[in-house]
Amino acid sequence: MKSYTITVNGNVYDVTVEETGASSAAPVAAAAPAPRAAAPAPAAAPKASGAAGSIKIEAGAAGKVFKLESAVGSQVKKGDPILVLEIMKMETPVVAPQDGTVASIEVAVGDTVESGALLATMN
Repeated sequence: MKSYTITVNGNVYDVTVEETGASSAAPVAAAAPAPRAAAPAPAAAPKASGAAGSIKIEAGAAGKVFKLESAVGSQVKKGDPILVLEIMKMETPVVAPQDGTVASIEVAVGDTVESGALLATMN
């Protein structure tokens, strides 16, 4: 068995692979994505949902809002999920870049977002 750390679209995964032959390998287990900060990019026009915070959380890739994990006013720790995006048929959590309070959620479930779009803000 060999262990690898793989980064896909900014998400870091620890993967263990079992060697079954000279040229083939089958994945055995994958850990949950490691916390990451959203990739910086120009933000799209957000929906207004209240007072904005000083910390912007932006989409790392284009996708569809699948689920909201936190609400405005929620206390979150670094790495806690704020929302989940569906990107290329995969659920991708968008996590808090640091400890704080969710100040605004700028999207709703079902919204399509572009890479760099403002998803939420924190204080």
